Amino acid sequence: MNKPTNRRKGLFFVITGAILWGVGGTVAQKLFQQYAIDVDWLVTTRLLIAGFLLLTVQFFLKERSQILGVWKNRRTAIQLIIFGLLGMLAVQYTYMASISHGNAAVATLLQYLAPVMIIVYLILRKQTVLTRQDLLTVSLALVGCFFLLTNGSISGLSVPTSAIIWGVLSGLALAFYTLYAIPLLTQYDSLVVVGWAMIIGGFALSFIHPPWQMDFTSLTLESYLYLVFVILFGTMIAFWFYIESLQSLSPKETSLLGSLEPLAAVVTTVIWLKEPFGFFQWIGTACIIGMILVLALNKKSSSTKSPSQ
Repeated sequence: MNKPTNRRKGLFFVITGAILWGVGGTVAQKLFQQYAIDVDWLVTTRLLIAGFLLLTVQFFLKERSQILGVWKNRRTAIQLIIFGLLGMLAVQYTYMASISHGNAAVATLLQYLAPVMIIVYLILRKQTVLTRQDLLTVSLALVGCFFLLTNGSISGLSVPTSAIIWGVLSGLALAFYTLYAIPLLTQYDSLVVVGWAMIIGGFALSFIHPPWQMDFTSLTLESYLYLVFVILFGTMIAFWFYIESLQSLSPKETSLLGSLEPLAAVVTTVIWLKEPFGFFQWIGTACIIGMILVLALNKKSSSTKSPSQ
């Protein structure tokens, strides 16, 4: 297959994956608000099924020996368990909780503050120095958050406080998730690391809300279709496509096109779910997406690229 064809294929994969991630959050909001689906149950089920499917893809299409090989080294196994609990589970739960208390648009945009948190962390640890681009990035994030959360009015918040708290925690969790994953991803395929992390996180949450404890008779055909979309398309296929795009596109290009995720979340939340979104909130959204683009265009941006969401 020639390079132009490979590139078109890569562009299709990353654009589709990013859009599916964004729309998946909006569909989850629909499940929470219209069908009263429990956050704990959805996160548990989503992680277990998507993790199993990702390992299945690894088994049939990639190096299958890594699936069990990751557990043969004690240190690596401990790192994977920590990543699954404090990384994967924390990211997924806080993100879904923010959606449940607010909406998918705000939750996704707040989660995308993670790169700024990573920059601040690295500067405080003196692992990097403050640059003009860092100042621009942080400024865009702060201005964007102000407009997003207040809609330009200092007298009150336009988003529930609980949604903001969960959203900020989601950004913190994603920052940890991104940094902690680096040593694991240098040794094993992303599908193996993330697949097992999902299963570990889902298994741990099963003790709080077992996936079989659900009144399935109360669900409609429409709600089942939404569940399938969130688990299959919004999680498993979205991640798989993103990883496949790296075979023919540079990390910079995938990061840049990955900014379609928050845009897709905002557009579908406003148009499909008819969530109110003020003029200044659109300005805030533009600032945060602008921040993502600045990071993606930076030649060093790939060093803080997340393996998945």
